[in-house]
Amino acid sequence: MLDSRVIMDESAIRRALTRIAHEMVEKNKGIQGCVLIGIRTRGVYLARRVAERILDIEGHPIAVGELDITRYRDDRPYSPEASNSVPDEVLKHLVKDKRIILFDDVLYTGRTIRAALDALMDCGRPQSIQLAVLVDRGHRELPIRPDYVGKNVPTSRHEKIDVSLSEIDESDCVTILHPREAEVGR
Repeated sequence: MLDSRVIMDESAIRRALTRIAHEMVEKNKGIQGCVLIGIRTRGVYLARRVAERILDIEGHPIAVGELDITRYRDDRPYSPEASNSVPDEVLKHLVKDKRIILFDDVLYTGRTIRAALDALMDCGRPQSIQLAVLVDRGHRELPIRPDYVGKNVPTSRHEKIDVSLSEIDESDCVTILHPREAEVGR
């Protein structure tokens, strides 16, 4: 059994994404040559939301792509049926010589990001890659650090972060799930 607590509601997520959009525009001195790439599934929706905010800020659209990292993961067996990758030509066009801003919902060990970096490099050689995440929960196993963070949430390894987005989950919130005390020692 898990106890849960909402750590970001809809307005907190909206504010965090707006702040991230402003930080991206400032760091890159505009959006010229930048592309947002969302890691499936929730990273794609977050990247699209940030793209909308950048359009409001800059008055120009920013390209958004999606990345399926299924076959690059080292923690799950690869199944060709499980991967519906975007055609390589589309990503190759988006990636080559661009400043890529990779987006994911939660950064934990860094293994998902490592897989995403491998997938991106197979698509072409970007000018640079930056990382944006809605939640950074710590516990890195690889030397990966985000450039843009919606919220830092120190967690224990027993806890879980759950991101819900209205596009697929009917509501927007980030919840931390705690195991009950009696279950931690098991």
